[in-house]
Amino acid sequence: MHSQSFYNSVRVNSTRRRLLINCLNAHFYSSTAAKKPFDILFFGRDEFSCNVFKQLHDARDVWKSISIATNPDVKTGRRGSHLSISPLKQLGESLEVPVHTIPRRKVDFRDWMPPPPFTNTNEAHFSDPASETRLLVTASFGRILRPSLLHVFLPGQRLNVHPSLLPAYRGPAPIQRALMRGENVTGVCVIDMMEKKEGIDAGSVWACKSMVVPENATFPLMSVELARIGGDLLVTVLRDMLLGKASSIPQPPVSSITPHASAISASDARVAFTSQTALDIVRLSRAISHQRPITTTMPDGRTLQLHHLSVSKSHDDLSPVEPGWAMYSPHTRTILINCADGKWLSVLKLKSQDRALLTAKEWWNGVKGLGVLHEGMLKLL
Repeated sequence: MHSQSFYNSVRVNSTRRRLLINCLNAHFYSSTAAKKPFDILFFGRDEFSCNVFKQLHDARDVWKSISIATNPDVKTGRRGSHLSISPLKQLGESLEVPVHTIPRRKVDFRDWMPPPPFTNTNEAHFSDPASETRLLVTASFGRILRPSLLHVFLPGQRLNVHPSLLPAYRGPAPIQRALMRGENVTGVCVIDMMEKKEGIDAGSVWACKSMVVPENATFPLMSVELARIGGDLLVTVLRDMLLGKASSIPQPPVSSITPHASAISASDARVAFTSQTALDIVRLSRAISHQRPITTTMPDGRTLQLHHLSVSKSHDDLSPVEPGWAMYSPHTRTILINCADGKWLSVLKLKSQDRALLTAKEWWNGVKGLGVLHEGMLKLL
């Protein structure tokens, strides 16, 4: 991608802009022209992977053969009553694409070798003309590829589609973390896949495109749109590679203010009304409620899940109370919880530990019989 086009495509704040200027002054290098369409091995698992793969599969001019490597089926639920199947596996089978499942245990994955035509692990095979067509692509795979697996592919032909404006939000949860921080702009980069010791998401950038984060954006919405952008970028890079005009540039250096995208944990889903604003909690819900329910704690120690959250716009005239106090609003038929900024969090549905999901009114009626209200309000911990 031309340096000026790269710069114009990324609408970011001044700090990131300075980092990008450093990046644009870095050395450009041309890719090896593959000339012939690629033999692609695509690693992925979830809906983001599926949406990237669909666009790659549709671009039949860039590949001669295409295969999928994804996670195996896993029994989940009580006594293994439910079978969890990789969405990418299901997509691959529907498209009649070869699907190869990796070992379930990470320790066994260390010795896993890719299927033909990628099985030659002797690095001397790079002298084989066929090596020029072998291409590795990863998109939201969730596993670390060991060096011996990466080295089956030529340098510059190990690509990753990462949904952030790198170096910001390196890590496994870039979309979630960007939404949690209230970013106005994010994007996608196609980068070189690196070894763990070098930083998996630290590879040189082949293409990058930004997007404005819509108001009230959620993870599912952002995942679909960023995958669409990422799939389009990936196909563009591969077409440029085939023409011998693709190039990549090093990422800007990471600074002390560069946000990281660590994995989402149970602690992330637990709210703290004394330190989080109502908008903070709503953003958190938009970012992670698809994978973890937002939780707080009842006075008796039971976990309480909060569902369908918004910042109340009609209760600013209520008497101020300490953060964490909750009440029922007949007007909105929601539970209102005061937060650190004095704003009220509006909750449409709730689920107490070991109980069913209830509307706010149903839940509040049950709480009134527990004898835990103080002057018509409930203190959440």
